Amino acid sequence: MNQEQVLRDLMALPPEAQRLAADFIALVRLRYTQESPEERNALTGSKDASFFGMWRDHADMANSTLWTRMTRLRKWG
Repeated sequence: MNQEQVLRDLMALPPEAQRLAADFIALVRLRYTQESPEERNALTGSKDASFFGMWRDHADMANSTLWTRMTRLRKWG
């Protein structure tokens, strides 16, 4: 499948379906994008708390709003 066909297929969808496709693409990008150690260490303040970093290895949680939206869509359509 080439990029032009994907774009044509996307543009043929109704607006709500286009938004869902964009959300899915964003979720997939998050899953396959690694953050650098510098970005990971940029957080300050609560690093010493016992719960700090418990979601560190979950790339899908980098954008909690998107994660929540996609979880709800899977659960309730």
